[in-house]
Amino acid sequence: MIDFFGPGFDAAEKIGILDRLRELSYSISAARFTRPSGRTRTIDYGVVAANEGGKLLSLMRQDLELALFEALPEGVDVRFESTVVAVEDRPDYVTAVLADGARVSGDIVVGADGIHSAVRRSVFGDAASIVRQLGMHTCAYTFESPRLHRALGDTLASTDVRERMVGLYGLRDGSVALFAAHRVADPELPDDPREAIREAYAGLGSDVDEALAKCPDPGEIYYDQVAQIELPEWSRGRVVFAGDACQAVSLLAGQGASLAIAGGVLLAEKITSGLEPDAAFAAYAEEWMPVVADKQLAGRRAASSFLPQTAFELWKRRTGLAMLRAPIIGRLVMSTITGTKAPS
Repeated sequence: MIDFFGPGFDAAEKIGILDRLRELSYSISAARFTRPSGRTRTIDYGVVAANEGGKLLSLMRQDLELALFEALPEGVDVRFESTVVAVEDRPDYVTAVLADGARVSGDIVVGADGIHSAVRRSVFGDAASIVRQLGMHTCAYTFESPRLHRALGDTLASTDVRERMVGLYGLRDGSVALFAAHRVADPELPDDPREAIREAYAGLGSDVDEALAKCPDPGEIYYDQVAQIELPEWSRGRVVFAGDACQAVSLLAGQGASLAIAGGVLLAEKITSGLEPDAAFAAYAEEWMPVVADKQLAGRRAASSFLPQTAFELWKRRTGLAMLRAPIIGRLVMSTITGTKAPS
C-alpha cells in the first residue's frame, strides 16, 4: 500500500483518474506502533491527511496501475510479459528491442522501466554511480489469515524497534498484506528472498511470526534494494526517462508514485507542446529535476526516523510520533517526514 499525495494528486485529477482512485482507495483509521514490551502507540491517520489538506489516498500499488490502465485510449498497443532490453537510437527515429525479439520503432522512447531500468543501461551503461544505495532492503507480500484480518480492521499495524520494521494491514479481499524493511551491510540481493525475510524479521511477535510462516514462494514476493537514482542527464538523443528510471526517491521519501505520475504528465505536456524532442526533454528536466532533488534529500534525512539505528534515534522517532497530536508541532513533524511544506 502507498500513500498517494503531493504533486501526483493534482496530476491525477488533471488526467481524469482521481475519482477512480478514490473508489479504489482504502479508508485507514489509524496507525498502530507496537514495542517489544507490548506497549502500543496509536496515531490517528487523519493527522497525516490533514497535513496534506485532505489530498491523500491510501492505495494498493496495483490499484493505481489499474486506474491508469483503464484510462488508456483505445488503440494503444499494450504488450504484457515482455520488456525492453535495448534501444537503438537513430537521427530520425528510435527502435526499442523487446525481450521476445520484437522491434518497435517510433519518434521517441520513454524509459519508464523502474530503478533497474534496462533502457537506462542501454543508453548510459551500467554505472554504479547512478544508484545511491541507502543501506536497506524492503519486501512485500500477501497471505491468508482470517484471525489477523479481523484483528487489524482498518488500521495499519507496525513494529517499533531498531533497524527493522514490519507493517501489516488487511485488504478488502480478506487477505493480509505485509510490508517490511531492514538495514543491510551489503546491498546485494539474496538468492532466496523468503529465507532472507524469515531471518531478518524473526522474533518480532506472534503476529509477525505467523506472517513469516505464511511467506509465499519467492516468485510471489516483492523484494528489492532501497535506493535512489541520481541520473545527471534525463535524456539522450530520442530517449527520455521518467519515473524511478531517472528519479527514484526511495520509499523513505514516500512519494515515488506521485512524482512518477506528475513527472509523466509534465513530460507529456512538453512533448505535445510543439517543441522538438530535444527541447521538450530539456524543458521537462529543467522544471522537474529540482523537485526530485528536494524529495530525495528529504528521503535521506528521514532514514534515521524510518529505521532508527541507535536507541537515541528510536527515542526521537517515538517522541515525534507522540507530538503528532499537537496541532502545530504535528504538522511540522509530518512535513519533515514527507518533505512537504506544512500548511499554515
